[in-house]
Amino acid sequence: MSGVWVFKNGVVRLVDNPGTESFDRSRQGSNTRRKVLVHTPSNEVITSYAELERKLWSLGWERYYDDLDLLQFHKRSTVHLISLPKDFIKFKTIHMYDIVVKNRNEFEVRDM
Repeated sequence: MSGVWVFKNGVVRLVDNPGTESFDRSRQGSNTRRKVLVHTPSNEVITSYAELERKLWSLGWERYYDDLDLLQFHKRSTVHLISLPKDFIKFKTIHMYDIVVKNRNEFEVRDM
């Protein structure tokens, strides 16, 4: 049995290759891959909210202006709401997957 015993959040576990585990980003160093949101029909990487808003608008999403701290989109034909941080720098993988789930076959998350 080889590997490294890692203690995190009160849990101890044996890790065979700690450089590839997502639990400890400090050990990954250059192995960390950034995720990007891709509009699959055009194969474009979304690099701004302006681009994302154009793509969502073409799919029937409308912008809500109720909350000044969030960018929100709603689609009339569904109960879905997409809520994003106002600053694109804070746009995380969890937000990308929210968009993917609510727009199947239109977006995907890829490693950059």
